[in-house]
Amino acid sequence: MIGGNAGARRLVIGVINVSDRASAGVYEDTPGRACLELLREWIATPFSEEYQVLPDEQHLIEGALRSMADDAGCSLIVTTGGTGPAPRDVTPEATVAVCERLLPGFGEQMRAVSLRHVPTAILSRQTAGLRGRCLIVNLPGRPKAIRENLEAVFPAVPYCVDLAGGAFIECHPGRMAVFRPKP
Repeated sequence: MIGGNAGARRLVIGVINVSDRASAGVYEDTPGRACLELLREWIATPFSEEYQVLPDEQHLIEGALRSMADDAGCSLIVTTGGTGPAPRDVTPEATVAVCERLLPGFGEQMRAVSLRHVPTAILSRQTAGLRGRCLIVNLPGRPKAIRENLEAVFPAVPYCVDLAGGAFIECHPGRMAVFRPKP
């Protein structure tokens, strides 16, 4: 059975907005909130949230990812921000450091979709991977790009979480079409 006892697991989703300025209160945490609203719009399964706004510090991001996956029992963690080429953009490094297996297709698909909108998408370094039963996905830090990127990969997210043994994720019909192979 895919996901073992995944049907019995409670769905917990983590969202981490990585931003020096938002974490310092210089500006509002718009990207993280936009991501969470999008997940609420698509996901029909009741879920609880783990939410943090962190500065671009690799050790803090790694710690939050570990805590959300291992202690809070998140089946999905989505990060926003910190995926560019600037020296302080370290979200992909933190993700790679905590994941047991990487899923490069997520980053490839997100960059391909983003290239339809902006030529600078080739600078994006978002990635994804698995830590235990948790899927971690990096997204860019702008709400419009968050939607474009998450729409591109989310159809595969519930099945990936199933395969990892996480909680079952069901989406609202007509809002997000997900793929699961027929038995």
